[in-house]
Amino acid sequence: MIQANPLLIAFVGIYVLQCLIDLWLERINLRHMEKYGDHIPETFGSFIDAVKLSSIRSYTLAKNRLAICQGLVGEALLLAYLLSGFMACLEQSLVNRGLHFALAGCLFFLLPGLLLHAVSLPFEYYHTFVIEERFGFNRSTVTLWAMDQLKAALLSISIFACILVSVLWLIRISPDLWWLWAFFVVSLVQISLTVLYPKFIAPFFNKFEPVKDEHLAVSIRELMESNGFRVKNIFQMNAGLRSRHTNAYFTGLGKTRQIVLFDTLIEAHPQEEILAILAHEVGHLRRKHILKQLLLFEVLLFAGFYTTSLLLGWPLLYSTFGFSGAQAYAGLFVIGVFWQKAGFFLQPVFVGLSRRFEREADAFAAHVMEDPQPLATALKRTAADNLSNLSPHPLYVWFNYSHPPLVERIERLLKSNLHALNGDGSFRSTEE
Repeated sequence: MIQANPLLIAFVGIYVLQCLIDLWLERINLRHMEKYGDHIPETFGSFIDAVKLSSIRSYTLAKNRLAICQGLVGEALLLAYLLSGFMACLEQSLVNRGLHFALAGCLFFLLPGLLLHAVSLPFEYYHTFVIEERFGFNRSTVTLWAMDQLKAALLSISIFACILVSVLWLIRISPDLWWLWAFFVVSLVQISLTVLYPKFIAPFFNKFEPVKDEHLAVSIRELMESNGFRVKNIFQMNAGLRSRHTNAYFTGLGKTRQIVLFDTLIEAHPQEEILAILAHEVGHLRRKHILKQLLLFEVLLFAGFYTTSLLLGWPLLYSTFGFSGAQAYAGLFVIGVFWQKAGFFLQPVFVGLSRRFEREADAFAAHVMEDPQPLATALKRTAADNLSNLSPHPLYVWFNYSHPPLVERIERLLKSNLHALNGDGSFRSTEE
């Protein structure tokens, strides 16, 4: 039976506070766009007209309102799991059946997780086949969408089950140091997935083939080699099969590293803009942004596992939520929900660091291209094509944006001094 005590009050208080702040941020962001979103930024010139701006407003409102509804339903259901005694009853049922601890742990996470996923599916369907369809982005079919959902679910369940079973097994055989070994296991899985993703995971969803434009492929290789990177594989992905949105990215490590261009990006952008976008990605590599973010993640992962080990042996944690005993999987579930909510308040630190990295990568791209205009034009075209919000609320940006707002990015690029260098020889953007 659930116990009303200070621990429960603190847990529910943090949970509800996080949800309310998140909801408030979404609302002020939408109101800010409604108030200031009818002005076309001067820097966007001929890329956005009144009709396009109206579409941006309508698309942002529709998409964000759906996300708010989906988030509220999911958060309410998850909290109901814990406060209604559903999770306690599930734990008791698994114990009574005498299941192996690893199987019981997987079922304890899987059953509520599947219900949460099932509740989210109507929202995902509406987003794809109503909102994306209305604004001309969707190219998927119901069959293809359903297969993608099934593949993603099976893949996620498989990876999560492997990690969870490993952690539960480590708790059994090493009660005092399980957290340290679990840290190494999760880190190894993360690195392995990064290496395996280009070869085995990504092709599970999309078709990849060498870039058909040989001149573009040669130019990309020259860009990479001139900046000290040798990339053997340059692919284009059939993203247009599902959506009209555009993108490009680097993926993999070592010999599996490859460049991937959405076919929609190749269709929408001239070569110079594509090279500028990739130069931005090269900037992340040259400035070791990915490595820095990985190291920060590892530090937080280490601290998280250690703190979890301290909480996992706390009897009050189990009695508060009505569990019959100190089953490790039950403790991990509750602590995981808590970390998700508590971590929200650290989000501005991480996205702030990410925005700093994006500015450095933008400046690097301007330096490599010897002109900030190609990247600035690419950003304008991307914003117009993807109907990106051009007037987000500053507080919403501070809390949620991993990239600087587009207007800020473009203005900063166009004002950059291409001859300013840091002491290590990397480019620094300065105001003239």
